[in-house]
Amino acid sequence: CLMLAAVGLSAPALTTAVHAQEKPAAEAPKDTVRPELFKLLDPAAIKPLMDAKNYAEVQNRVQQAEAFPNRTPYEDYVVNRMKLSLGSATNNNEIAIPALEAVINSGRLQGQEQADFILALGNMHYNAKDYTKAIEWFKRYQKESSTPEKVAPSLIRAYYLGGDFANAKAALLPAIEATEKAGQKPSDEDLRLLASSANKVKDDAGYLTALEKLVAHYPNDDFWTDVLNRGVARKSGFDAQTNMINVYRLEAATVKKMAPEEYVDLAELALRDGFPSEAKKAMDAGYAAGVLGQGSNAKAHAALRDKATKGAADDAKNIAAGEASAAKAKTGAGLVNLGWAYATMDQGDKGVGFIQQGIAKGGLKNPEEAKLRLGMAQALAGKKAEAIQTFETVKGGGGAGDLAKYWIVHLNQK
Repeated sequence: CLMLAAVGLSAPALTTAVHAQEKPAAEAPKDTVRPELFKLLDPAAIKPLMDAKNYAEVQNRVQQAEAFPNRTPYEDYVVNRMKLSLGSATNNNEIAIPALEAVINSGRLQGQEQADFILALGNMHYNAKDYTKAIEWFKRYQKESSTPEKVAPSLIRAYYLGGDFANAKAALLPAIEATEKAGQKPSDEDLRLLASSANKVKDDAGYLTALEKLVAHYPNDDFWTDVLNRGVARKSGFDAQTNMINVYRLEAATVKKMAPEEYVDLAELALRDGFPSEAKKAMDAGYAAGVLGQGSNAKAHAALRDKATKGAADDAKNIAAGEASAAKAKTGAGLVNLGWAYATMDQGDKGVGFIQQGIAKGGLKNPEEAKLRLGMAQALAGKKAEAIQTFETVKGGGGAGDLAKYWIVHLNQK
């Protein structure tokens, strides 16, 4: 469409040629077309042929015009304009592309018209899957046009489709960041191209950056699972003993369906840490998702669910009895655990209060993980703003800081 809009079907130069023929030879302007050549390419004769799609006759006239000896540069320009119209109308790139290139290089186009023709040629090469040539003309457009940003998406895709993933990535990231800085949402396609380009050149950090942006703008189960794996669990220094359960907790909050073994792991880790209500919820969610209670592991799943259910019932009866001893303890660890237990039993406000008391009391082996649990308890209690403020203070290693960052992303989506 751009091609046709740019070149049209008329040849303005021929109008000059008509008037030139009416003047004395001594006064003829520089740009003239000989009368016998004009008869072949007269717009009044060509237009009805084009309208009737009598392209064979138009091509015959063009071939006759090309056979004229000693054509002037201006006559070459006129012939190429007509060839361009013919090639565009018939979708014949073998005619249109060299004609368009000749017109561009004739020096007779100026300003926006020249830029439009350059862009049209870049698009023709792109559509013909000649990405090397497309890149060449798109880059020329950027140099000669007053709107270089207009061609950026096409140039990026030409890099990518042409196998130049490094340049595609290098061009995509600043464009995406500029879009975000302007308060706009990058396109899903651009973010996927960034991720794919980074992956192609084995840039793990760049791939994670793209994943984080996809999670922020276009969250889905696959993106969340991948970003938690790459951005937390597989990072150097990750403390699996402490924070693997926290990875599952965030995953459970962000995806519609986890893998069956992840529900089981979450339940077993929750039981290990003394939170049977959380374990029961994990198992119930796995059954509701249709991934537990089936196949060869059905009996094991049922046994684990029963264990969690019994533990949750016992915990509900006895939890209040532990408040006094937790308050008297030398450290705040018991209060933090008590608070998280209440949070998993849907008593969010009480849970938040106890965790805050435990953090204030101090003596914690891992205060950053305690703050992480406080943020999660606040999120469970519906205190979004407070949860975000808490997560912003979590700076610890071992995965706590990364998890807090992704919790903020999740909460900002809700």
